[in-house]
Amino acid sequence: GRVVAAMADPFPEVAGRGFARLRDAGIATECGLLESEARSLNAPYLKRLSTGLPWIIAKWAMTLDGRIAAASGDSRWISGEASRAEVHRLRGRVDAIVVGSGTVTADDPLLTARPAGPRVASRVVLDSTAQLSSDSQLVRTVDQAPVVLVCGPQAPDAAVARLNGAGVDVRRSALADPTARLVEVLRQLADRGATNVLIEGGQRVVGSLLDAELIDEVFAFVAPKLIGGREAPGPVGGRGRTRMADALRLIDPVVTRFDDDLLIRGRIDRTS
Repeated sequence: GRVVAAMADPFPEVAGRGFARLRDAGIATECGLLESEARSLNAPYLKRLSTGLPWIIAKWAMTLDGRIAAASGDSRWISGEASRAEVHRLRGRVDAIVVGSGTVTADDPLLTARPAGPRVASRVVLDSTAQLSSDSQLVRTVDQAPVVLVCGPQAPDAAVARLNGAGVDVRRSALADPTARLVEVLRQLADRGATNVLIEGGQRVVGSLLDAELIDEVFAFVAPKLIGGREAPGPVGGRGRTRMADALRLIDPVVTRFDDDLLIRGRIDRTS
C-alpha cells in the first residue's frame, strides 16, 4: 500500500515520526499533495506552533455607514437574527472570546454560544482596574464558561479579591501597557492549547491589535442601515494607517448574505 499526505505534522513531539514508522513497515509514503491548501486549513495550528500565539479573529457588526453604535451608545441590534446566529456558531468553534471593559459596561454581554458548540470558550475581559461588576452576566455565569480578567498593576487588591472570590480567574499583570498585557494573556492561553481566539470588541481593543499586526482574520457583518453622527464610533480605533496605499487588505474575501445583512470575511494579507 501507499500513504499520501498533504504535509508532515510540525508538532515537535511528532515531527515526521509517523512517516518513519510507515516506511520502516515497508509502506510507501508521499508528502506534499495539496500542501498549500493544507497549510491554509491548518493556519491557526501552525501559527500557534511557530509563534506561541493563537489565531486571532476580529468580529464586528456595523451599519452601512460604518458605525458600531449610535452616538448615544445604543447598539441593539445592528445586525439581524440570522447574523447573530452565525456569531453564536463562530463562538462555539473558538477557544477564547476577548472584550474590553467598555463593551462589558455598555452591553453586559454573556459571550456564550447559544446553542452550545463543540468548544466552550473562555471569556476574557480586559479591565485595567478590575472593576467588572459582580452582578454582570459574565460573573453570574462563571460556572457555565470560564471568565478570565486581565488587569494592570494599579488594580486594587480588594477588587481582585472580590472577583477571585466569585470564581473569576484574575490575571494581574506587571505590564503597564494594555496591549502588552493582552499579548501576555494570549500567550498564556496558547500555552494551554488555545488555537483560535475571537475578538468581539470594542473599538480600542480591535484597533490596538490591528496596529500591532496581530489580527489574522476578519468577520465583518454589514447591515443595510444608516445612523450617522460624528460621534458614532466605528469598529476599529488605534493609530491606523496614514496612507490609503498602506491599508491592510483581505485575501480572497468571501461575501455571504444573512437575510438583509452581508458578512464579509477573509484573512489579512501579510505578504505586502
